[in-house]
Amino acid sequence: MPNVIRDARAIFSRAVQHVQADRLTYPRQIEACREHVRRRGGVIRVLAAGKAAIGMAVWLERKLGDAIAGGLAVVPHGYTDTCSGHIGLSDRIAVTEAGHPVPDAHGLEAASRSLDIAGNCGAADALVILLSGGASALWPAPAPTLTLYHLVRVNRILLKSGADIHQINTLRKHLSAIKGGHLAAVAAPARVLTLAISDVTGDDLSVVGSGPAAADSTTYADCLMVVEALGLDLPKVVMQHLALGARGLFLETPKPGDPRLRAVQSLVLASNRTALRAAAAEAEERGYRVVDIAHDVSGEARHIGTQFARRALSLGSRQCLLYGGESTVVVRGGGRGGRNQELVLAAACELDRSERDVIVLSGGTDGIDGPTDAAGAWATPATLDKGRKMGLDAHRSLQCNDAYTYFDGVGQLIRTGPTHTNVMDVGLALIGTN
Repeated sequence: MPNVIRDARAIFSRAVQHVQADRLTYPRQIEACREHVRRRGGVIRVLAAGKAAIGMAVWLERKLGDAIAGGLAVVPHGYTDTCSGHIGLSDRIAVTEAGHPVPDAHGLEAASRSLDIAGNCGAADALVILLSGGASALWPAPAPTLTLYHLVRVNRILLKSGADIHQINTLRKHLSAIKGGHLAAVAAPARVLTLAISDVTGDDLSVVGSGPAAADSTTYADCLMVVEALGLDLPKVVMQHLALGARGLFLETPKPGDPRLRAVQSLVLASNRTALRAAAAEAEERGYRVVDIAHDVSGEARHIGTQFARRALSLGSRQCLLYGGESTVVVRGGGRGGRNQELVLAAACELDRSERDVIVLSGGTDGIDGPTDAAGAWATPATLDKGRKMGLDAHRSLQCNDAYTYFDGVGQLIRTGPTHTNVMDVGLALIGTN
């Protein structure tokens, strides 16, 4: 394997390793919760949701032990079976699985149980909420006028719309009984501590997991603006719900200053920047000079891929570019792929037949890129020639959103399986010796 390919894979792997739950810093606020319940004779309950929920629950249990009176962690289907030795399973916090990225009845039950646990907290108690990427889909609690069917329909539409996470969560929070601060409001007057592995740009805790314990500054009117801006064809019942909410006929999500959120504290324990710092350290240890780290990258995947490849070709010998963020894909064709694979395929078209010793790699830190079993892909100037010899047309694959088929054919997918974390995407470009 050429050096740049080996090095790129190692840099990506280190980025993912450094945002695992067992690497998290133990914050003093956890001890404050322990002291709060000790003095008042209360208990600590734990709710965890997301791709890192099991790892975070085990990490917290190792710190608090029998101070935890119980709780619930919800993860995507299949995640329990992929726990490795360093993750394990919690003894005091029950684990259940649910649908992701499309919500299902298992998630509906998990959300209901979570609301019950929060509602049973008293003023002497503390509720610790562990959030990570995927929590929004795993906790589907429809607003009273809606059903799970409506949430599923909306979710499927949003996944194909090219909407960014902020637009998606603006809608989710106003269709939900758990998101947008509702979970913390149910737990009031208990002390609430949210600890998050952030999967959103800017690490906004009102967006991570759709902010179940965070005040929400968005409104029903904002939802209608998102629908109009994206041209969404949402179910009639959903549109009626949003319209009535905008007219003031439904209560808004808890806003900043809401007294029910007075006892809430929130912390981000790891983020995309954590992963990028680890990636930069690995690159430098391997003899590359990191010339730029781009944070909070967003926009359409194919456009980012093209621009990133052009920048990569301008690098000098043994130099490195890093970026982190989350791109979007507007689905135009019927192929398979994810945002990272589409980004890299666009980059491959730009790198085609260059004489530089260059690689572009991009992957999801959760190990899952779109509806595929890959985390992402990598490309060099030889990628398109390799495809041509196999009868594959990269430009046509890009047009049809079929990057997975292309990279599977040329053997350049990144497959990690579920990583039990999620801090969006990490991408890199390396130049070897020329």
